[in-house]
Amino acid sequence: MTATTIHAGPRALPKPLTDWFEARGWSPRSHQTAMLAQARAGRHALLVATTGAGKTLAGFLPTLADLIEHPTDGLHTLYVSPLKALAVDVQRNVLTPVAEMGIDIRVETRTGDTPSDRKARQRVKPPQVLLTTPESLSLLLSYPDAATMFAGLRTIIVDEVHAFATGKRGDLLSLCMARLQRLSPGLRRVALSATVADTDGYRAWLAPDGDIDQVALVHGQPGADPTIAILLPDGRVPWSGHSGRYAAEQVMAQIAAHRTTIVFCNTRSLAELIFQDLWKANTGNLPIGVHHGSLSKEARQKVEGAMADGHLRALVATASLDLGVDWGDVDCVIQMGAPKGSSRLLQRIGRANHRLDEASEAIVVPGNRFEYLEARAALDAVEAGELDPDLFRKGALDVLAQHVMACACAGPFVQGDLLDEVRSALPYSALDAETFDRVLHFISDGGYSLKAYDRFKRLARDPDGRWRLAHPRFALQHRLNAGIIVEATMLGVRFKNGRTLGRVEEGFAAQLSIGDSFFFAGLSLEVQSITLEDVLVRASSKPARIPTYGGSRMPLSTNLADRVRGFLSQPTEWHRFPPDVRDWLEMQANRSVMPRPGQLLVETFPREGRHYMVAYSFEGWNAHQSLGMLITRRMETLGLKPVGFVANDYALACYGLEKITDPAALFSPDILEHEFVDWVQQSHLLKRAFREVAVIGGLVERQHPGKRKTGKQVTFSTDLIYDVLRKYEPGHLLLQAAWDDARARMTDVGRLAGLLDRARDTMLHVDLDRVTPLAVPVLTLIGREKVTTTHGDDALLIEAEAMIADAMRPD
Repeated sequence: MTATTIHAGPRALPKPLTDWFEARGWSPRSHQTAMLAQARAGRHALLVATTGAGKTLAGFLPTLADLIEHPTDGLHTLYVSPLKALAVDVQRNVLTPVAEMGIDIRVETRTGDTPSDRKARQRVKPPQVLLTTPESLSLLLSYPDAATMFAGLRTIIVDEVHAFATGKRGDLLSLCMARLQRLSPGLRRVALSATVADTDGYRAWLAPDGDIDQVALVHGQPGADPTIAILLPDGRVPWSGHSGRYAAEQVMAQIAAHRTTIVFCNTRSLAELIFQDLWKANTGNLPIGVHHGSLSKEARQKVEGAMADGHLRALVATASLDLGVDWGDVDCVIQMGAPKGSSRLLQRIGRANHRLDEASEAIVVPGNRFEYLEARAALDAVEAGELDPDLFRKGALDVLAQHVMACACAGPFVQGDLLDEVRSALPYSALDAETFDRVLHFISDGGYSLKAYDRFKRLARDPDGRWRLAHPRFALQHRLNAGIIVEATMLGVRFKNGRTLGRVEEGFAAQLSIGDSFFFAGLSLEVQSITLEDVLVRASSKPARIPTYGGSRMPLSTNLADRVRGFLSQPTEWHRFPPDVRDWLEMQANRSVMPRPGQLLVETFPREGRHYMVAYSFEGWNAHQSLGMLITRRMETLGLKPVGFVANDYALACYGLEKITDPAALFSPDILEHEFVDWVQQSHLLKRAFREVAVIGGLVERQHPGKRKTGKQVTFSTDLIYDVLRKYEPGHLLLQAAWDDARARMTDVGRLAGLLDRARDTMLHVDLDRVTPLAVPVLTLIGREKVTTTHGDDALLIEAEAMIADAMRPD
C-alpha cells in the first residue's frame, strides 16, 4: 500500500497549533496535513494509517483548526467510537492538547455510562466536540430537539470504521449519518482505520448515496515493521487445546521482562482462566489485571485508569481493548491462542508502543499444532501486508425498523421523504418501496397476526398521510430499549453489600448451587444466593469453575485458512516449523495424503468399535458445527447410526456405528435445501435469532420505566410471539429478518455453501485402517467438553496418548 501525500496548500495551521507542535519538536505528518487540506476543500475523507501514526489527531486536526479560526458555541464535531473505553481514552488524549494550547473548546463523552443529568444538559448546551457510540447517537436523534442540536454540525468522525461498517451497528450508524446529512446538509464525513482491505468498499459506505468519488482516500506513512515471535515452551507444541494455557509460566516471564504487557484472549471466559493461571505463576507478585465487556463499568474504569497511570505490569483482555486505546507504556502484546485473522493480529499488535517509528513487539502462543500453522500463517500475512477480506451486505430490516421508530420519536414524517433519506445510506440503497412499506406497517400494528393488540400499534397515519407516534409513551419505551447489541440473558454478580462486579450468562448461573465457586473479575467467588436478577457472592479460596459466555466465536479468516492449506501441501516450507510439528506433517504424508489447495480431504477409519469420518475443510468452527448437525442428520437417514461429531476451525469429525463408504453422499449441496431448513426450524437457532431481531425491531421490550425484564421474561415473550407468527404469519417481516440472521451470521451458511460446492468436484476420500496424525487434534475433543473432574481429564489424557501412539506409528 503506497502512501498518498496531499499538501495542505498555502493556508498554514493556526498559531496555537503551530506553537503546540513546535513546543514538542514535532511537525505534522503528511497524512495529517492531507486531512486538513481535504477538510478545507469540503470533502469527505477516509484515512488508512498504521497504529501509532496519529490517526486520531489527523481526524481532529481540521476540527481544532476550524474552532480556533471560527469559534462557535454549538456542536461542531461528532466522534463515533465502537467502544466506550475508546471514547473515554480519546477524550483524555484530545483534552490534553486542548488544555496545553489554552484554547476554549469543550470536549465531552456520551455513552451508556454517562450520568443522566449530563445527558440532559448536553442536549440543551452541547459541547463543541462530542464523543459517542452509534447507539447513543441514535438516541440523540430520537428527540424532537435533534434538528436544533445538529443544525450546525460540521463533521462526523468514525474511528475504527472496520469495526462498524459490515455489521448491524454499521447499518445503524449509516442510517444515523443519512439523518444527520439531512439536518445539516454541509456535514463532512470522516472515517479512520488501520486495517482496511477494501478501501473502495469503505469509501462507498461512508459516502452520501454511496458516491465513492465524494470521498478522498488518504494513506498514512508506513511505520516500523512489527517484531512478532511464536512462543514455544520447551520447543514443543501440544496436540490439542486452543488457549495456550500450558505456557503460563513463560508468559509470566515475558511480563516480568517488559514494562507493561497486554495479554489478549479470544473469549471472556478464557480471559478469566488465563488471569488465574498467570496469577498462580506470578511468584514476583507483579500487579496484573483483567478486562472484558461483562465486567461492571466501575471495574472496567478502575483497570483502565490503573493502566493509564502505569500502575499495572500486565492486563489480560479481550476484544474490549482491540481498538485504538492508547497506553504509551505498553511495550509488549501477547496473543493467547491463534489470532484467527491477520487484521485482528495487526490491530492487537498496534496496542504495543503505539508509535509510528518504533517496532511493536508481539508474541503469539499457539494452543495446538494446527494453531501453530495458523500463527505462522498470520505472521507471514502481516509481513506481506495481507489483510482479511471485508464482506459488505445489505442492511438489516430489524435495524431499519428501530431507526424509523427513532425518526418518529423526533417528529412526524412523510413516507416518501424518509425512504429517500434511508436509501442514501449505502446498506439500504437498494431498498424497494414495498419492503419499506412493510417495515412501516410492522411498526404500526405488529403485522396482521398481532394487530388486535394495542401495544404493537406504535405508529399512526394522519389524514394528510404523514406518520407519527401513536402515543407519546412509545417514545419513552423506544429510548429505554433501543440498541443493537443483544447479549445472551445475563444475571448480575454482586456482593451482599451491593458492590457489583459484572454479569454472567443466565445459562451458567442456572448450573450453580449455593456454595459453588467460580472465577470472575479475577476473584474466586462463592455463591451465597441466586435471585431472578443477581448472583450474590462472597470472596472465597475454594477451587473454582470458569464462567462460560455464549458470544460467537471468532471465525478463522479465509486468508489464513488458505495459507494453512498451502503449508500442508508444500513440504519445502516444513523446515520452518519445530521438529515435532514437522514430524507430525511428515508422518501424515507418509501414512495418508496431504490435501492440495482447494481440495477437500476426507479420511475414514475405524477405532475402538466406531467408524470415523474426518473432513479437513478449514471453514471455521461455526460452519463446521452447523455442517456436523446436518451430516449427522443425513447419516441417520441413511442408516449409518451416528453417535456424534466434534469440530475445530480446521476439521470436522463425525462418528457412528456403521462404516461410511460414500462420503460424497453426505456432502451434497442439497443438504442446504432439506436438512438445513428442517434443522433450523426445529432447533432453537431460529428462535434465538428471532429473539434478537424482535428486541432490535422493538417488538419486545427489555425494560419498562423503573423496571427491567428478566432474561426469562424476554425469552418467554419472544418465544410466544415466534410460535404465533410461525403458525399464522410465516411471511412476517421479523421472521424474514431472523432467517437472514440464522442463515448468515449464526451458521456461516456462505462458507458452508462454498464448501459443499467444492466437495462435489474436489473431494479426495482416503480409507485407512486406523487414525491418522492430522485427525488427532480434532478427535481429542471428543468427551472433553463434558468433563469437569480431574479424574475425567486424566482418563482423556491416557486415551489421547494411546491415539497419538497409533497415529504416529509408521507401519
